[in-house]
Amino acid sequence: MSTLLLSFLSFLIGIIVGLTGIGGASLITPMLIFVFQVPPSVAISSDIVAATLMKVVGGIKHWQQETIDLQVVKWLALGSVPGSLTGVGTLYLIERTGIINIDEILLRLIGGMVLFVAFLGTGQMLLKWFVPNFELPQLPKFDLNTNLGRINTMCVGAALGSMVGMTSVSSGSLFAMVLIAFFRLDSKKLVGTDLAQAAILLVFTSLGHIFLGTVNWGLVIPIWIGTVPGVMLGAKLCQLTPQRVLRFVIYALLMGVSWKLVYLA
Repeated sequence: MSTLLLSFLSFLIGIIVGLTGIGGASLITPMLIFVFQVPPSVAISSDIVAATLMKVVGGIKHWQQETIDLQVVKWLALGSVPGSLTGVGTLYLIERTGIINIDEILLRLIGGMVLFVAFLGTGQMLLKWFVPNFELPQLPKFDLNTNLGRINTMCVGAALGSMVGMTSVSSGSLFAMVLIAFFRLDSKKLVGTDLAQAAILLVFTSLGHIFLGTVNWGLVIPIWIGTVPGVMLGAKLCQLTPQRVLRFVIYALLMGVSWKLVYLA
């Protein structure tokens, strides 16, 4: 495996993340599987650990800028952290039994999650393009001052957290949709809150995967070297790039990747 090639491709993916906000795991995990022939279980664990640094750095920056809704982060994390650890524990049990091919299962799970993210993103874009005046029915807003609102938040966090724990996908993309749909966060706090909850979620998920023993540090470090400067450059280029066209191309790519993942399984 070429470490230089891995860092270079990670750098390109980092630029895409900085430009579009699309989660890096949707691209990095398939890259590790297809380009570098990494087993899915190792690709997921290594990608989660690699993504943690980027999320933590971003979360700290937004915390300093006071662009985080700490109450939303707290209640989402109370659901997503145990949910993610449950997902990791499920992988551990499957691996211990040895009855089922864990890599075959993970290929389907990753493919399904990437396809789901790409489908939702593409559908949202097409509606804005072709039916700009169409408004989807609004989902109920979660009131975190009530027990019901807190329970609903933790349940949503637990469901998405378990997906992240098993596939590494959606720590940012689907949580961002939840923040928009159920909390009506403004644009200033949306990105910061999403990054902060993802940072907390991935720290604990990373510990679970390290315990699982499937993290390859020879993959993690080159990904760090590539993605961190890539994200910073992508953020600077963001204002110069036509976002709609770029997002459509990326979502189309994700659909092709997800279909191949499911087909290979």
